[in-house]
Amino acid sequence: MSAYQELKSALADNPKTWLITGVAGFIGSNLLEHLLKLNQTVVGLDNFATGYQHNLDEVESLVTGEQWARFRLMEGDITNLTDCQSACAGVDYVLHQAALGSVPRSINDPIASNAANVSGFLNMLVAARNATVQSFTYAASSSTYGDHRALPKVEDVTGNPLSPYAVTKYVNELYADVFDRTYGFKATGLRYFNVFGQRQDPNGAYAAVIPKWASAMIAGEPVFINGDGETSRDFCFIENAVQANLLAATAPEQARGEVYNVAVGDRTTLNILFDSLKASLTGIGCPYTELPVYREFREGDVRHSQASMEKAQDQLGYEPEYRIQEGIAKAMPWYRATVK
Repeated sequence: MSAYQELKSALADNPKTWLITGVAGFIGSNLLEHLLKLNQTVVGLDNFATGYQHNLDEVESLVTGEQWARFRLMEGDITNLTDCQSACAGVDYVLHQAALGSVPRSINDPIASNAANVSGFLNMLVAARNATVQSFTYAASSSTYGDHRALPKVEDVTGNPLSPYAVTKYVNELYADVFDRTYGFKATGLRYFNVFGQRQDPNGAYAAVIPKWASAMIAGEPVFINGDGETSRDFCFIENAVQANLLAATAPEQARGEVYNVAVGDRTTLNILFDSLKASLTGIGCPYTELPVYREFREGDVRHSQASMEKAQDQLGYEPEYRIQEGIAKAMPWYRATVK
């Protein structure tokens, strides 16, 4: 039995109270679904800036009425310290997912990104420390590696940030380290690498590549590739990210206060991704026959990204269950059912 399977069994036998910030978002709503199915009590905080009520409605449809009754939604904002304090009251574990994501968004509006990702993060750290929660796990980012070119990416070697978003996520790690040194409060960071899956918004200017392309293909619209298509990423299916969060939140004391990569350890080019999405759609009876449209490289993007998984495997017992093809196969029916 894996560490994750053992943990799920232990949690089901001994329920805890969890706070998920950004609960109506992509990753937050998936965390909510998994925790409720384990009969945990969950407090959710969201201001619905990038999250959606329909994500919560979908989770409600996937759990029992008794499990849904264990969830309490608090509409509030992490930039408001009082909201953070109220949300943290009586909580065992904090999973801090709330942020303004997207490199292009941060380039267009660095002030908004800083307010949510830095000031909001600091508010949550203070509130969680004052509430003496058992653990604090936060969404870090692979963007922290910046212009460091070596592959795979190892947690203790980073480069210069390439966007305001990357700066904000790096500052999160600095604050977490200082809170450990100054107050003895440990915050564990999870550097997400291109997480994808069900309930990831395919719409808008800042949509991630997989839902955006899947949506376009289903609608028979053009797919645009930034650059020559040889840019590569370590795509991580959402259920791997859920596993990492639960393992990190309940990790032994010596494994907390660290930063861990959350990925698979693979590298997939955009050209290969395009072909994989086409093949998956054909497999569910929705063929796409158009060729991709290539355009200029996007400002602030790194060329290649691939994670080393050794630290997360050794210290958390993290073992990704889904590689990219398996994740696409599981997510594609959801995109076809929900894309309008």
